[in-house]
Amino acid sequence: MTNSSLTSIAHNAREQADGWGLLALRLFVAQEFIQAGWMKLSAGLTAPEWFAGLDFPPVLAWLGPDLNWASAGFGEVALGLALALGLAGRLASIGLLFITWVAVYTVHFDLGWAGWNQIEADAGQGFKVPLMLAFMLLAILMQGTGRLSLDAWLGNQWVRRGHDTHPAIQTHP
Repeated sequence: MTNSSLTSIAHNAREQADGWGLLALRLFVAQEFIQAGWMKLSAGLTAPEWFAGLDFPPVLAWLGPDLNWASAGFGEVALGLALALGLAGRLASIGLLFITWVAVYTVHFDLGWAGWNQIEADAGQGFKVPLMLAFMLLAILMQGTGRLSLDAWLGNQWVRRGHDTHPAIQTHP
């Protein structure tokens, strides 16, 4: 086998695998947020006592605990679904990064560093898991949603209809 055929095989394998890693990452992160949001919404739109007693960042503190609770729940579900579908994935990542920042600011940071092996216990409520989710969201924000997403499909449809927003640069007048 020649070098060029090995290169061709490697190139074809890469093309076939392209997008699957981002899809897996999106689905994992999305289900975490959808589950957290659904838990909030299932408990009702009135914030529980532990949540009502939190110190929110200045602007969010004006909204009150009930609106913060409902907004977090709806945001986690809606943005998680968008992320799972790969629809406006970068925008969904920004929204979920904001929700994560608020969660770390209000709840997780004061509880310290705790890992996966303690996640179901009070000791596991620290900021390690939210920080890992934030890094995953940052990767999606920087890389996009990948070729296996509605963003990619809609972009291809847009280009096929002749609405290419990035026309070729002309080098000659």
